[in-house]
Amino acid sequence: MPGNPWTGVRFIAAWGSRDVLDVVLVRPETVAEVSAERAVDHGVFRHPLRFQRIRLDVTAGDVPPFGAGPTAAVG
Repeated sequence: MPGNPWTGVRFIAAWGSRDVLDVVLVRPETVAEVSAERAVDHGVFRHPLRFQRIRLDVTAGDVPPFGAGPTAAVG
């Protein structure tokens, strides 16, 4: 999908894995809250994200792009 911030990013199956996942990029319409640990080893996050809940009170337009905003992600 042109303009998607994840275009060209490789996703792996698990920490330490060399298996690359097939990904289909979509237009974001629903916001989900997740929990994440910031532990990074050799440029890879150690633990997967954990789904918390769907946020019906937030639109996709309310969420800053990945890496932007007051608490930018690092990794």
